[in-house]
Amino acid sequence: MKRTTLSLIACATALAAVTGFAAVSAPDGSGTDTAAPAARLPVERTSLLCPAPSTSDLAETAYTSFTPVTKGADEKGDAQLTTAETAADGGKDEKDDKDDKDEKPVVQPKAPGTPAAGETTGADTPALIGTAEGGTAPGWTVQQTTEVAAGTGRGLQGVNCTAPDTEFWFPGASTATGRTDYVHLTNPDDSAAVVDIELYGKDGALKSTVGEGVTVPPHTSESLLLSTLSEVKETDLTVHVGVRSGRVGAAVQALDDKTGGDWLTAAADPASELVLPGIPKDATAVRLVLFTPGGTDADLKVRLASPSGLITPAGHETVHVKAGMTTGVDLGEVTRGEAGSLVLTPTDGAVPVVAAVRVVRGKGDEQESAFVPASDPVGARATVADNRAKSTTLALSAPGEAAKVKATASAGTEGGAPATKTYTIKAGTTQNVDAPVPAGLKGSYALTVETVSGGPVHASRILTGSDDDVAAFTVQTLPDDRGMVSVPNADEDLKVLQK
Repeated sequence: MKRTTLSLIACATALAAVTGFAAVSAPDGSGTDTAAPAARLPVERTSLLCPAPSTSDLAETAYTSFTPVTKGADEKGDAQLTTAETAADGGKDEKDDKDDKDEKPVVQPKAPGTPAAGETTGADTPALIGTAEGGTAPGWTVQQTTEVAAGTGRGLQGVNCTAPDTEFWFPGASTATGRTDYVHLTNPDDSAAVVDIELYGKDGALKSTVGEGVTVPPHTSESLLLSTLSEVKETDLTVHVGVRSGRVGAAVQALDDKTGGDWLTAAADPASELVLPGIPKDATAVRLVLFTPGGTDADLKVRLASPSGLITPAGHETVHVKAGMTTGVDLGEVTRGEAGSLVLTPTDGAVPVVAAVRVVRGKGDEQESAFVPASDPVGARATVADNRAKSTTLALSAPGEAAKVKATASAGTEGGAPATKTYTIKAGTTQNVDAPVPAGLKGSYALTVETVSGGPVHASRILTGSDDDVAAFTVQTLPDDRGMVSVPNADEDLKVLQK
């Protein structure tokens, strides 16, 4: 993702605008670097995009919005979620636009520290475009959770609404018989975005002109069925979304006739070392899907960070990934009833790859599937909303050094007092911990995870459905929420006026 660089430029520009003229400290003539360390400041604006949740009339969708309290953030500011148009609605007249503005939002975000929830039903729920400013911006998160009672994709489908960007990788999609996968694109801006969608199978790129130069009009959302982009039936696909102009939010909705469905969110940027955190301990099938976008093959060591340490799955010690081709590997019941995270490292030279696993729980007619993409570490702080008592599992993994983390449960959407717990995760392990639950909880709540000390921690949240007889579940990873940004220190220098 490339938004970090843009954020730095934006923040530096904003600081310069506030102070009039600014000059960044530079080394003096002695050659000694006298520049002060960069400041860590809260972001002042955050955008989030939620895809249209379902085409099923049986769908019941819950939205939960939450902003953690951030030291140093502006006391003012608010957040809002508005309806995105579909491409077919591009010709709305002024009356229609006015009616849209008068619509009551599905969920009305509240002040930092307090979650807010809303619900919709049916197949007509549109995509949402969200903006938070001031004190509501740092770490703002919106969770979209949909329960579908029957039909293709039945079960629990969850997605953490994503920030707009210019490039996304989705290993784990499919056009196989029985799968119905869509790529959702949402444009939050005032100008059109132009997007290229590329599909890569076991033999390389699939020929298609349909995915080239897809135009997403301003403030609209589109969904494209992958099988219309290529007639080739592929069990394992990697979808690459590249934006020529503008920016979009992107997610893949993967629906299966037999094993339900879920959202596949973008994997972490291509890297030579990857962690896929929090595979459910009762997984009955785990399929690892990998892709390397460069021109060099990759050889990776596969290990499972278990509660007792790093172990190598029997028969799957390494995996070879051919350049430009998608590789799928069945790992079976790799977790064997224990918490686990996959850790991928190069056996020789470092070659960037992207990866995700498709996980199945349950057996027979009560199977359900979800995805765990490779994820960046928790970093300073990560947040996930829509947690529910007795239905939430928090998985914490320290693949390298041991680490200490703090988890804070917010108040509930309808009542309850915040609670905090601290955990020590041993090196090379994954722990499914008892997440804190607000005292007197009513409704759902948010969980905020912070790294206190030690090495990088990767995390995910597993949410199970309300029916104990069905294996319905969804998994959301917890990368750093980017609520803080490093800004170079600047001093006012009026001498620039004389130059």
